Parts: sequence; structure tokens; C-alpha cells
Amino acid sequence: MTVKLILRDKEYEVRPGMALLDALKKNSIVPESVIATRDGEMITDDEVLRSGDVVKLIAVISGG
Repeated sequence: MTVKLILRDKEYEVRPGMALLDALKKNSIVPESVIATRDGEMITDDEVLRSGDVVKLIAVISGG
């Protein structure tokens, strides 16, 4: 099985065993631009992704 990353209406698939940070970089997603959640709980960049995980990425918007 793979790991799914979901950002808005796009889905990305990565292999299990990767750290979240590596999975984001592999798909050209800027890590500082998203908050990652799995099963409704926030996860950190060093979290190792497991087979079957579905990680929802929430875009962070900042401004002044």
C-alpha cells in the first residue's frame, strides 16, 4: 500500500517509511506552507509515514 497526501483537490502518493518532510519535498510542497494532519491530529515533519496513511495537508495563509 501507499501513503496518500491530500492538499486541496490534489492527491499525491508516496511510499511508506518516508518522513513527512521528505514526502513533501519529493512532491514540491513547501513544508512551511502546510499543516499536516492524520486522523484529525497534527503531525510533525519528522513523523514516519506508514502504509495506508492518509495525510491531509492544510494550506497556511499569512499576511499583514
